[in-house]
Amino acid sequence: MVRNLRLIALAIGLAGCAASAPQGAGPGLEPILSTQSLPAAMKGVEAKRLFGAMTHGSRQAPTPFGSYAKGCFAGGAQLPETGPTWQAMRLSRNRNWGHPETIDFIEKLSAFAATQPGWKGLYVGDISQPRGGPMLTGHSSHQMGLDVDIWMLPPKRLDLDRAERENLSSISLRRANGAYTNDNWTPQHHAIIRAAAQDPRTARIFIFPGAKARMCKEETGDRAWLRKVRPWWGHHYHFHVRLNCPKGARSCTNRAAPPAGDGCAEAEEWVQNILKPPPPDPTAPRPAPRRELVMTDLPRECVSVLQAD
Repeated sequence: MVRNLRLIALAIGLAGCAASAPQGAGPGLEPILSTQSLPAAMKGVEAKRLFGAMTHGSRQAPTPFGSYAKGCFAGGAQLPETGPTWQAMRLSRNRNWGHPETIDFIEKLSAFAATQPGWKGLYVGDISQPRGGPMLTGHSSHQMGLDVDIWMLPPKRLDLDRAERENLSSISLRRANGAYTNDNWTPQHHAIIRAAAQDPRTARIFIFPGAKARMCKEETGDRAWLRKVRPWWGHHYHFHVRLNCPKGARSCTNRAAPPAGDGCAEAEEWVQNILKPPPPDPTAPRPAPRRELVMTDLPRECVSVLQAD
């Protein structure tokens, strides 16, 4: 498979020699008008294989294109594998790339985490591939370099070698299928998630329902930040931070803002539905099978992002 990905990457480079985007290119790159306008190497290939073959960011101005689950980004910055208050995990995935705002967010949040008792900083999970886009495995989002997964495991040391980063696991904080937190939950988790939500760049934080419900009950100060914390399935080994589109990013699409209020009643509803699941609706349509994205599903600029360099 690795060999096939390298061949795809080579094909993209050959097909893009005549149309590579210049360094510093931003919005207004060469558009896709139809399937026929795609370079031959991209036709009929799943977009995840094209983006998964990229090993480094494009030499373009940092620009996100599209949406969190249908997009890409130019000019990606790589989070250093190790910093003063963080370590990037699972280095073999090469997913420690993001928009520069995301890298700055991680650096600042990890510095805050390092002030918490028992935390040396943060273990950072997936951000994005070097040029974003659909991933070979896992996430359907994380495509514009504006999403990041933060491990729940408090780092005791920041000198893990590559092998340790591949084999070490985070810890789960959920109990009763996510209705409650378990004994791994600490006030420090609350404080770090609150700090992440209070960053004005943060759009949403996804975490299991029991954690949101607990923070709702224990927060005694300003509660405005709770609005950004949204209950979602999974997200008990890590919490997922999603940043807003950077200012001036005209080709980046934000999601609608969360509903007004702190969202605590909604979190409690999630909890009750976990504890007492409602009966299945026999009239509900079955979900359509997920179709793999191809290049014509993505913004037209993503072709030039792949072709750059």
